[in-house]
Amino acid sequence: QVQLVESGGGLVQAGGSLRLSCAASGSIASISAMDWYRQAPGKQREWVAGITGGGSTSYVDSVKGRFTISMDNTKRTVYLQMNSLKPEDTAVYYCRGTVNLRPYWGRGTQVTVSS
Repeated sequence: QVQLVESGGGLVQAGGSLRLSCAASGSIASISAMDWYRQAPGKQREWVAGITGGGSTSYVDSVKGRFTISMDNTKRTVYLQMNSLKPEDTAVYYCRGTVNLRPYWGRGTQVTVSS
């Protein structure tokens, strides 16, 4: 069984920073990609950023230049460094991993940005 566990969320003032982590554990043969999604109250879940096993990264336009995704393959952990946070970044952030060619989701971590 594979598990993804997010951490690092919290309350921060606008302009501040947070670093989210998502650790994968269990019987893992391969990690093809890891992505971060977020869901704000009353809105659909949206993709935020992704990284492939080879290290290629991509971002939704609204976070480009502010968020950075990275992965430590030895720790099987993906990070999302979030800088210059805005109130509209407030959401539950979810990690999604393509592990052993199957998708897995974490339970999410709350990020709240106050104005």
